[in-house]
Amino acid sequence: MQPNDLIRLRHRLDAAHEALRFVHGKQRIDLDSDRQLVWALVKAIEIIGEAAYQMAPTVRAEIPDLPWNGIIGMRHRLVHAYFDINLDILWKTVQQGLPPLVAGIEKYLSTVDTGSNR
Repeated sequence: MQPNDLIRLRHRLDAAHEALRFVHGKQRIDLDSDRQLVWALVKAIEIIGEAAYQMAPTVRAEIPDLPWNGIIGMRHRLVHAYFDINLDILWKTVQQGLPPLVAGIEKYLSTVDTGSNR
């Protein structure tokens, strides 16, 4: 694995953890009145998607249980259709999509990461 791909995996993991912290103790309805929360979640998801988009296809193939196309597609949607973000989908992505993403990345990193590239 190239060092940049390892860094991108860590960026994805960090952004996912941040998004999960942002929603801790919150409910879906909070997105309707808290624009700062919406922007924070959008940015975190964008980072996750951009890091995935920039990763080598060989690394993506090493972690086949992650929904790469969905992650990258979500990033494209948020960046290019920022004016039309479905808050229900954003909430569902954070609540249901990020926990397995975090688990998958952490599992993979535990097999390859020695911490020497931090």
